[in-house]
Amino acid sequence: MRIFGVGATAAPDRATPQTQEHPSAPIPVIGPGIGEGIRVDLGDTGLSTFPLVLGAAEFGWNVDLETSHGILDRYLEFGGNAVHTADGFSGGRSEHIIGQWLRSRGAHDDIVLGVRIGAHADNPGLGSVNLVRAVEGSLTRLGVERIDVLYLDATFDQTTNLEDTLATVEWLRETGKIGHVGAFRFAAERLVEARILASAGYPRITVLDEPYNLLRREVFEGDLRLVAGAQGLAVTPSHALEHGFLSGRHRSKHGTGGVRGEQLRGHLNRRGIRVLKALDDAAADLGVPVAAVSIAWLLAQRTIAAPIVNAFATEHVDELMQGAGVSLPRTHLAELTRAGN
Repeated sequence: MRIFGVGATAAPDRATPQTQEHPSAPIPVIGPGIGEGIRVDLGDTGLSTFPLVLGAAEFGWNVDLETSHGILDRYLEFGGNAVHTADGFSGGRSEHIIGQWLRSRGAHDDIVLGVRIGAHADNPGLGSVNLVRAVEGSLTRLGVERIDVLYLDATFDQTTNLEDTLATVEWLRETGKIGHVGAFRFAAERLVEARILASAGYPRITVLDEPYNLLRREVFEGDLRLVAGAQGLAVTPSHALEHGFLSGRHRSKHGTGGVRGEQLRGHLNRRGIRVLKALDDAAADLGVPVAAVSIAWLLAQRTIAAPIVNAFATEHVDELMQGAGVSLPRTHLAELTRAGN
């Protein structure tokens, strides 16, 4: 897939101010304007993307086809150009929805497409046979000939020989089915092993996805970040809003059921309330939504290229995209970081 906007450079604060003012804010809302060609380099891939990747984890699960297409349309209107999904999201329904949208909008050449494989029930793990089958299945559901960034999901497969996996990835690249290689839930030691294999001629991992946000910090902020920095990996962290908690919308232990409700209620403790207070203070001072501040904190962290963000409605996209243009003062950065410690 080709991408548009290559060569466009972002301003130092990642965006230009909009003239529209927040109803209760004394200063203009900061964020990318509609159609802004804001781009960041995705590590050493040669790809340039909007600093927020639109995640499709909710498509086909909590978000129906029509709403999903509306979310994708709104993201594209803002100048977004990177979409992330997985073969295991809603049993493949997420990929079907994206594929229908790409065809109906003629957007194949405008989108950098990232796909995580390894968690589909029919083709689990990173073994050679299942890897090929998984990629073929994703290509069919998406209706495309090539995946720009293939993320290898090690969540349920820590035992497959990495050399065998990368040898299969090399074949997939040579046949034009994938472009670049990413990793999901790779330990620092496995990334080091992958780089040693790359020096021997195997495909190099250039993108890393590790769940990371103001509340979920322990795993990434250790050896993993050091290795990512040393290897020059582009980090595209998922769970940027911690299942929606860091959007500031969920402040009660009542009203949300199921697995998502349990996840949200688990954060309504002293630490979670402290983080929400710091987010509220920063949002009020800057005149932007809480979700935008959460995104801005991520973008201010070392090695972070473009967080993967999920939305349930088009209005959520408006809030999230503002985060790409917020430049947090040092005082707010420090307060937010301290609140999440």
